[in-house]
Amino acid sequence: MRAVPVYRVDHGRKTRDPIGVVFEKRKTERAANHYDLLRMARRLFAMDAADADHIVIGVSEVRRAIPPELARDCPAG
Repeated sequence: MRAVPVYRVDHGRKTRDPIGVVFEKRKTERAANHYDLLRMARRLFAMDAADADHIVIGVSEVRRAIPPELARDCPAG
């Protein structure tokens, strides 16, 4: 599981303010990982439909490879 940061972008000031995280639980890379995480972040953090355009995720965190030790199921303990 990997935490991906979520930001609210202010285009006027050209700033990104961190507002939370979404968790990537998929163990393999799929074609729609980035889009699905962005859609989930907008659903969770946007106040209304107009605000959804200002919600973005940290792309570099999504595209980073999942380490093999985290990709396999192993019991904790």
